[in-house]
Amino acid sequence: MRINVVGSGYVGTTLAASLADLRHEVTAIDIDDGVAAALNDGRAPIHEPGLGDLVAEHAGDRLRATTSYADVPEADLTFLAIQTPSHEDGSIDTDALCAAAEMTGEVLAGGTDRHLVVVKSTVTPPSLPEVSDALATGLGEPLAGDGGDRVAFGANPEFLREGTAVSDFREPDKLVFGTTVDWADELLDGVYAPLLAEHDAPVVRTDPATAMMIKYANNAFLAAKVSLINDLGNVCKAFDIDTYEVAEAIGLDDRIGERFLRSGLGWGGSCFPKDTNALIAAAEREGYSPAMLHAAADVNDRQPARLVDLLEAKVDLDGAQIAVLGLAFKPGTDDVRNSRSIPVIEALRERGATVVAYDPVAIENMRERFLDLEYADSAADALAGADGAAIVTDWDEFAALNSEFDAMAEPIVVDGRRVVEPREGLNYDGLTW
Repeated sequence: MRINVVGSGYVGTTLAASLADLRHEVTAIDIDDGVAAALNDGRAPIHEPGLGDLVAEHAGDRLRATTSYADVPEADLTFLAIQTPSHEDGSIDTDALCAAAEMTGEVLAGGTDRHLVVVKSTVTPPSLPEVSDALATGLGEPLAGDGGDRVAFGANPEFLREGTAVSDFREPDKLVFGTTVDWADELLDGVYAPLLAEHDAPVVRTDPATAMMIKYANNAFLAAKVSLINDLGNVCKAFDIDTYEVAEAIGLDDRIGERFLRSGLGWGGSCFPKDTNALIAAAEREGYSPAMLHAAADVNDRQPARLVDLLEAKVDLDGAQIAVLGLAFKPGTDDVRNSRSIPVIEALRERGATVVAYDPVAIENMRERFLDLEYADSAADALAGADGAAIVTDWDEFAALNSEFDAMAEPIVVDGRRVVEPREGLNYDGLTW
């Protein structure tokens, strides 16, 4: 099939390259000339395991990039993968997505062939009509299901995790198709047919609004689960009990399961914080305040300060040099959006500490947030001479650290991810264990 993907961020680039790998002809459309040029040169604009290889393999063949919408009508369908950033109140900003939808409608106007426009971006159900209305405005005629029959609107939310996005695409837990007409459903069947031939995943067929609610409910449930185990972890810490031993036992209950029971600093990134806050804001606009979601966000927001409190109990932070290991919000990515390292660094500096930070891949992205921060070239360099260390991201290389701690002025480590193995001579403490 011929497919357009509008937007080349984490979702769009992964989607475009993965669809090309399914032998579709894919055109990536992005407003950034540099991003389009990188894709055409076979370079992924983001760090994601396996993605660079896919882009390099298919660029110039089944994957090409452009800044023009001119060829949109030649394709069978168009995915919109535009970011929907948060307003200060947590609600999402759909302006860029609506602009892309309207431009897509404009280039489809006056045609005769059927075309499906699918929202891949995460959009709250009450905001979804803004996007379909923008598409209809550009098109200048009703959408299929609303009196028209040529251009259909749908939703196909993604459930990709940064750091494992390529493998998550190839082996999904489920596919969710939100459509309003049968032929739109059939087109999505065609898109994913090569994948489903190799990996038998359930397909959920529903309307666009319900499809998006499934996405939000999915992330809200996972975020709440992490916050609950962190809250229980804080209780266990007060009782001098190892939370991980407790979590291993409760994870054996098939009603709970073992996944997402790693207590620690909490969740960050682009999905959980944004989606939880957006769902809260959308619900409150309808007159309902979701107490559980508020509590999940509140517990998550408190964890970084608890780590700094534990460190301050061991080190006088005023004038101390503290190594912060890990800047990405999770291993396997260079994404620092809502990373737990940000409030940790801010709290340390507020208490008078000098921070030396290290991450294998995320330093350049963090420079945009903390230009004046000292960045080390390695974990060993960050630890050398430090009065204390905070482990923020669970990169494998931090688990291998050993003699590097001996180069610290004081071998004091507070671990936010249960990465470091305690040993003799190391003044070690865990956040929830």
